[in-house]
Amino acid sequence: MRKFLKGLAIGLATAAIGVVLTVLPLGAEFEQNVGLKWLFHLRGPIAAPREVLVAAIDDQTGAQLGVSNLPREWPRTLHGRLVDKLSREGAAAIVFDFDFQLPKINQDDLAFAAAIAHSGRVVLAEKLLGKRQPLLDREGRSKGSVWVEKLAAPIAPLAAAARGLGSFPLPKVEVAVHEFWVFKPSVGDAPTMPAVALQVAGLEAYGKLAALYGSARTAQTFALPTAPPDDTHAEGLRAFMIATRHAFRTQPELAEQLRSVLAKAPANAFAARERQLVGALIGMYAGPDHRLLNFYGPPGSIATIPYHVLVAERPDQARVPDLEGKSVFVGFSDLFDPGQPDRFYTVYTNSDGVDLSGVEIAATAYANLLSESSVRGLSTAGTLAMPAVFGFVLGGLLYLWSAIVAVPLTLALSAGYSYYVLAVFRDAQLWLPLAVPLLVQLPLALLVGLTAQYLSERAKKTRATRAISLYLPAHLAHDFTEKNLDSSALDRVTHSVCFASDMAGFTSIAEQLRPKELATFLNDYFESLAAPLRKHGVDVIEFRADGIMCAWTADQPELGIRQQALAAALDAQQAIAAFKERHALLAQSLRIGLEIGTVYVGHAGGGGHFVYSIVGDCANTAARIEGLNKHLGTQLLASRDVIADISFLVTRFVGEFRFVGKAETVPIVEVLGRSSDCAPALVDLATRFDAAMAQLRDGLWQAAGRSFAAILAAYPQDGPTRFHIERCQRLADAPPLGSPWVVNMESK
Repeated sequence: MRKFLKGLAIGLATAAIGVVLTVLPLGAEFEQNVGLKWLFHLRGPIAAPREVLVAAIDDQTGAQLGVSNLPREWPRTLHGRLVDKLSREGAAAIVFDFDFQLPKINQDDLAFAAAIAHSGRVVLAEKLLGKRQPLLDREGRSKGSVWVEKLAAPIAPLAAAARGLGSFPLPKVEVAVHEFWVFKPSVGDAPTMPAVALQVAGLEAYGKLAALYGSARTAQTFALPTAPPDDTHAEGLRAFMIATRHAFRTQPELAEQLRSVLAKAPANAFAARERQLVGALIGMYAGPDHRLLNFYGPPGSIATIPYHVLVAERPDQARVPDLEGKSVFVGFSDLFDPGQPDRFYTVYTNSDGVDLSGVEIAATAYANLLSESSVRGLSTAGTLAMPAVFGFVLGGLLYLWSAIVAVPLTLALSAGYSYYVLAVFRDAQLWLPLAVPLLVQLPLALLVGLTAQYLSERAKKTRATRAISLYLPAHLAHDFTEKNLDSSALDRVTHSVCFASDMAGFTSIAEQLRPKELATFLNDYFESLAAPLRKHGVDVIEFRADGIMCAWTADQPELGIRQQALAAALDAQQAIAAFKERHALLAQSLRIGLEIGTVYVGHAGGGGHFVYSIVGDCANTAARIEGLNKHLGTQLLASRDVIADISFLVTRFVGEFRFVGKAETVPIVEVLGRSSDCAPALVDLATRFDAAMAQLRDGLWQAAGRSFAAILAAYPQDGPTRFHIERCQRLADAPPLGSPWVVNMESK
């Protein structure tokens, strides 16, 4: 349950980061500049509608026409010739993306205006001017400022002759163009150039729809503005379009009703092109003020014809397509010059730095409106739901499932999501979030999920290591969890100092305590005893009933492990002395035996149950030395090899002992304490005892007996002295055949 909650938290955190980033402007810009660009490139170029084309002015046009290379210096009669030519060829709308705000030669301006008026289908560009205007109070003091925009029309003769006027402002995100305005709220919902062009091209079809809608009027029919008269010019058309836009915005059901009328209209009521135009007009008026551009591809994807080809007296017919019903956008468009005027960076700016021209973007916007194929985004709720679900699933998955399954599955889900996003973009022009999920949430989910999973596994291993280290040495416990060792990896034969101890008086203590109380008592005892052993780097600890067998190990005999073992033994005596103060039941002191030699360290047992054990003659001898304490009345005994070359101790040699079942004798030394803190009396005891042992060695039984008697008088509790007094008495009656130091033990 805890792991599930952690996975849930990681999933929610990943989802929340995606949602927050999507809401922030930075995230929206990132999604447009990266995610949307990816989608266009993955989808690839597509065919643009054939009903729109660009009449392109480039750096060759002036030379071809025998005029200046600068279009602003051309006589406007050239534009008049183009209008006449396009009108005769049946163009549905002629759109000039030019600045005609300054008058030139009056006759040329009037001739151009006449051609525009005669055509009845020309749309001219307006300028959208904006500036920050200060706000003043009644006393003339500044109260801030406001951004104000207004439209600047072409010169009066041209504006009066044009069928429509429209600006073409392009919203930018950083430096890239992604959107276009259809209606501009800041200037009274004025329609923009592509919208005006569509309305001009669809005036006749709109009139048929309005008539059909009026004849089908019912109680639930909504008001639809009537089509403007044929002689309506720019201002009248704008007023009509603003009114129509208002009707659609205030009557949301109007669009659905019109589409229903269009669908039920007789087949002969509208030509195919008229049905397309009517549907496009409904979509234009009912849709949002600004929309996402659905680019068709790199520069030139909209059919492009050189300006000079169209105005030539004898045009190359092979290069001029059928213009009947087409909308022609006229403006600067050089498909090879990165420095062309009126250029904009888009997702399709090519590797040579050639941008899309403003006129081609206007033609693209018109084509999007005509085919109702501008890119659509999800609603706010939908836009937030996509990264939320994506992040939640991936974040939780990468924590709850093992990495070997979760990572491939996550990558597969991400690939599937990417394919789905691309498919709906390609087929339905629906733009779903891509960059934030793939570039932010996916790496974040991988990082957080796998890191959390790693930390969780490390915590498990740490707990396992800690648990195993209760039974095995720490380094072996670590190897078991980190290296997947089998039990045979524990087995080794090694040089060792073995430490054996038991609890004196355990049987009587066990009789006085209930089992649970006895277990608590033993646990405290062993914890007190084990602490100094671990402090001094013990390698193996084996608990045996009321005793401990442990070992310090090394590949070769080392002074260091003997020093560690002796220091641990002395500290263990102090620890058990403190334990006795807490537990009055323990009346006797700790007994310890130390031996050095080779042992087997490893698992022992069977039937699937093992213990980590110390096996060998060294361990057995350490146990016998520990038992010798009972006979001598001592606490800490060690073989002489254990203390060899160690100078920080006060010791005394107590004899050579042949333990039961062993052939060899073991020289035994009692460790009285550290030289630095040993009482003078103990030093004196050791000195006098060593002198008496020398007499014993030399066979001076009576002298040795008197020396031991004198020591016992001074130290009446000294067990080794009493032990050897008795021996001296026996040896005086029956001298030994061998060394007088050798004691043959008859019991353990």
